Amino acid sequence: METWSYIPQLLISGITFGAIYALVGLGFVTIARASQIINFAQGDFVMLGGMMTFFLLKGAGLSYPLAGIFAVAIVILIGFLLHLLVIYPLRKASLPILLMATLGASLFLSSTSALLFGTLPKSLPPFLGRSSFEMGGVSISPQSLFVLGATFLVLLSLYFLSHRTFLGKAMEASSTDPLGADLSGISRNLMIFLAFGVSAGVGSIAGIFITPVFYVNYYSGTLIGLKGFIAAVLGGWGKHGGAILGGFVLGVVESLSVAFIPSGYKDGVAFVILLLILHFRPKGILGSPFIDSRRW
Repeated sequence: METWSYIPQLLISGITFGAIYALVGLGFVTIARASQIINFAQGDFVMLGGMMTFFLLKGAGLSYPLAGIFAVAIVILIGFLLHLLVIYPLRKASLPILLMATLGASLFLSSTSALLFGTLPKSLPPFLGRSSFEMGGVSISPQSLFVLGATFLVLLSLYFLSHRTFLGKAMEASSTDPLGADLSGISRNLMIFLAFGVSAGVGSIAGIFITPVFYVNYYSGTLIGLKGFIAAVLGGWGKHGGAILGGFVLGVVESLSVAFIPSGYKDGVAFVILLLILHFRPKGILGSPFIDSRRW
């Protein structure tokens, strides 16, 4: 009975982290829909968002809003540079080589972050103070509500970009129908370039959201990136809605697992879910479009 009393509180925590996983998963999907590339440096965009905001807030003395805005802008620039310096020169290479290139970029970004910001974990103060309120016996922090609200706005913006703008449709066309994109005058390299910037921006926002509730250090991007990837696979690879659904499902299941297994095994739950979904439903909960190996 005592264990079940914690379930509502764990649900709130799971939904909060699920929002973060959804944002990271959307970063993976944004690049995949434009280029068919799995960018394993996505988690490092999250880490850099938190690290940059901490440095600009504590080191440069900027206000919280300005520190966040500048951090997002810097990480977007890093996303553009990642495409220009790593992906574009290898544009004719096979997908496995591109995958290894993003892994190498991830190692470079995490190592450089350790040199610039140190190896000690960093944390940001909550956006809306540390006080919390109770509702139905459940303690809810304003930080969690802020994260959920801001995440919803980001998700809505991405949906509008992907489904209601020429740019979003051109990004998807550059991957699903390369020949048609060429005949329509769409620059596939430009679309992929922009996709890396968008995914870097989304990742950095996730990093800013998560740093007040979770310590961030130079290697934390690896774990959060893998969980975002699992969320995208769980929901249905290549679908924005799938990444959102997968993120919340993963966050809730991972959080609830603490009530039944030692908390030290919590991070392993995501990888068990990945193995199960790949074995029993490889296309994910919502189904996934087939991604072939056509190059741009």
